[in-house]
Amino acid sequence: MTMGKYESNGEHLIKDLINLMVPIESGTVELRDYINMNKWLSSDYTLADPGRKSDRKVVTWTASIEPFYVMKYQVTQHLYHFVMHDDVEPNENKQPITDVSWLDSLVFCNKLSRILDRTECYTIAHESEKTIYNKDANGFRLLTDAEWQYACKAGTKGYRYDEIDKIAWYKGNSNGSVQQVGKLLPNPWGLYDMIGNVWEWCWDLYDTKRYGNYRVFRGGSWAEVENNCGSTIRRKSMPDFKTDDLGFRIACGKY
Repeated sequence: MTMGKYESNGEHLIKDLINLMVPIESGTVELRDYINMNKWLSSDYTLADPGRKSDRKVVTWTASIEPFYVMKYQVTQHLYHFVMHDDVEPNENKQPITDVSWLDSLVFCNKLSRILDRTECYTIAHESEKTIYNKDANGFRLLTDAEWQYACKAGTKGYRYDEIDKIAWYKGNSNGSVQQVGKLLPNPWGLYDMIGNVWEWCWDLYDTKRYGNYRVFRGGSWAEVENNCGSTIRRKSMPDFKTDDLGFRIACGKY
């Protein structure tokens, strides 16, 4: 791959990361999910249906959030390909990276950490559920499920922090494709596209008893209807799952 101008621009982007990381103060967040009480049968089910209302149990819990930093944008194609040194045509694409698995996002975080002389957060295991997250490391990582919702809501109380067409790319306004990051209004903490555009992988296992190694992703996407784009929407899939409306955002505990 010939780098040239792309390499120079990529290095500039890496150096500017400090300006893209938003400090988030400590707090608490209440999370909610619906558990399908039916027995888990399929071994190759990708996007689990939550079931009929009569089959579902509502579960709520409260999580404490320690201070952390989060990137104001979803990871872009430009940043991703620069860090990963992929054999792709050099460009400065500001659309979020998609078609990346949960495992891909962890590899990216570790590589970015090494580039900036930080300690890697992840020890990646062959069996993904045995992958270790070092909470004391100062490298880059995914948000936890609780951190994601806390950062998305940004102190607001509703399902969304503003009217959907002002803040999110979804099926009703996306023209059937992913959009550049940062084009709509941010949430009150200055984070863009927390709702819509692309789903975002989180660190957490969803429910090991029912779904094994499935991981959480959040927020909705350009391909989803309005009701499926909000601060509490949660999906899950295998750690090697990839699709054209699923990406990620990065965080770190220290900067």
